[in-house]
Amino acid sequence: MVRCFLIHTVCPVSALGAGESRVLYCRVFGPDESLFTDQEREFSPEERRVLQREQTAVVARQVRSAASLSRGAAGRLLMEALPGEEALALQEADSGVLRLRAGDPFPEEMSALWLGVQSLGFTLVCEPHENLLLAEGTLRTLTRHCLEHLHLLGPGSEVLLRSDRIDALLSRLLPHGQLLFLNHRFAHSLEKEVAAYMTK
Repeated sequence: MVRCFLIHTVCPVSALGAGESRVLYCRVFGPDESLFTDQEREFSPEERRVLQREQTAVVARQVRSAASLSRGAAGRLLMEALPGEEALALQEADSGVLRLRAGDPFPEEMSALWLGVQSLGFTLVCEPHENLLLAEGTLRTLTRHCLEHLHLLGPGSEVLLRSDRIDALLSRLLPHGQLLFLNHRFAHSLEKEVAAYMTK
């Protein structure tokens, strides 16, 4: 099962300090109890939200660090894509997998798959027994739809104002955090459904 999906920054932003990352969108799936220790389960709902926000911020920082290391090792410079070049930007995206040890930041071990598309990071946090190839395919599909339909790479794009569309996209491609095995026919009909919804 996928535990959460994040969209966050992976490049320096003028409003943030060095090494910091800003979480722009977060969706947590499944029972919240699995993300907390026994002691943390007794927290108030507000304290749980704060703890959950801190956990996702830790994941975003770790992915930002991995993305900058990957880009540095490959010797790539960040090039801004023009509107309409989302597919090219996705092909050139950095990607990777992180193992999140138990206790850092979640009580159980998790895996984080990430894609770094220019200044944005797209991350799926999965349970360790999940099919990582299927999760990567789902992450690439989610990222492609976000980039193409929501124009997240363009100037002045606001992820926060489009959260309802991202929620609708997740409900179709990742219902309740479950990865879907898609055959060609079902994937094609799902693509049509998503495209029709996004053009509304």
